[in-house]
Amino acid sequence: MAILRLEEIGTVRSPVKEPIESGWANVVSDLVLEPRFARGLNGIDDFSHVQVVFLMHQAFFDPNTDLVTRPDSRRDMPDVGIFAQRARHRPNPIGTSAVRIEAVKGNIVTVRGLDAIDGTPLLDIKPYFPAFDRIERPVVPAWVDRLMQGYF
Repeated sequence: MAILRLEEIGTVRSPVKEPIESGWANVVSDLVLEPRFARGLNGIDDFSHVQVVFLMHQAFFDPNTDLVTRPDSRRDMPDVGIFAQRARHRPNPIGTSAVRIEAVKGNIVTVRGLDAIDGTPLLDIKPYFPAFDRIERPVVPAWVDRLMQGYF
């Protein structure tokens, strides 16, 4: 087994203090980088969007209850495995979100639409590259469209 070493590069500052299931589209958050990483933001303001990688620090995985579940515990959803959904309670609670950059100032990137609560540890920020990050015609099960109604 490989040794995994991750270093927190900063923290999310968000008005959302507890996990919510929907309504993230207009949430404005600050990605506050440790000052020693601030120079790494040079040029990021030339992009409209970034991919944010974060640790869902309040999520805990129990294989007995989380390995196969109904998304958001909704009765109208099928039972699916954790790797077929984006639930926060996962073996490795790593989250990723593509978000719009609102502003960059010093060591702070202000973004819109990040589904991470206040105090969430930041693991990485990557510029959104359509050539890498966009899939033209992805196929998803019908339940995903029902689940995402009102999320953003």
